[in-house]
Amino acid sequence: MAEPIDYFTEEQSEAAVNGRMGAAVEPRLAEVMGSLVRHLHAFAKDVGLTQAEWAAAVAFLTATGQKCDGNRQEFILLSDVLGLSMLVDAINHRRPSGATENTVLGPFHVAGAPHYPMGSMISLDGKGESCLFSGRVVDTEGQPVANAVIDVWCDNADGYYDVQQPGVQPQWNNRGIFVTGPDGAYSFRGIRPVAYPIPDDGPVGQMLAALGRHPNRPAHMHFLVSAPGYETIVTHTFVAGDQWLASDAVFGVKASLIASMEPGTDTAWRSQFDFVMTPAGD
Repeated sequence: MAEPIDYFTEEQSEAAVNGRMGAAVEPRLAEVMGSLVRHLHAFAKDVGLTQAEWAAAVAFLTATGQKCDGNRQEFILLSDVLGLSMLVDAINHRRPSGATENTVLGPFHVAGAPHYPMGSMISLDGKGESCLFSGRVVDTEGQPVANAVIDVWCDNADGYYDVQQPGVQPQWNNRGIFVTGPDGAYSFRGIRPVAYPIPDDGPVGQMLAALGRHPNRPAHMHFLVSAPGYETIVTHTFVAGDQWLASDAVFGVKASLIASMEPGTDTAWRSQFDFVMTPAGD
């Protein structure tokens, strides 16, 4: 006698779909896709999704893909504003207390920035309020980490990264790479970062507007800190007192990453922050 066929029904929709999965599917793929189908079908049932709403969702996703190009990734932006980028990062970078926390990489990192001696200026367009960034890179025992590579980047005084304004800003404006010595200390001169809106002229911006959300990010300096034997830190330091700290459009702010911004001596401002690295595998 033939086995009964599990035809698709509203009540057993996820079971019907997952039941078509082959027996030889890679286990992790089966786990992830099986869970995705269960949650996606549960969502549609929970909200009573209409055909018009699903058609609008398909149109939104299509427009999101069409907005992507070599310089812009609208799907990453979508992940960011939904908090998914920060959640995935948190799941994958659980660190001991006191270690520097990660936050989102963001879409504007560019590999191959110039290497500079400590203390160098990375702002090339002559705009903005000067700021000295300094601190140490240490391990969880407080010992200095030598040969740590510190890749930094930020927007200019108008709120744009150099890759957003090719031909307007100098290439590598507000970017640089530094390497720590035996004392683990770092220092460089740049500008006091300014707050800026994420690109909101596409479908993600339209979604934010419909949800009554603003597109703004608080002022921050990006840091990517790596060293042999340690887990790489991808993070920002945020300017204390910024008006958008509590409502960052991409949920990137963590209390431990808010850095002081004090009046300087040879620069208008000074910001001090120490990075605490975790041994790889911890």
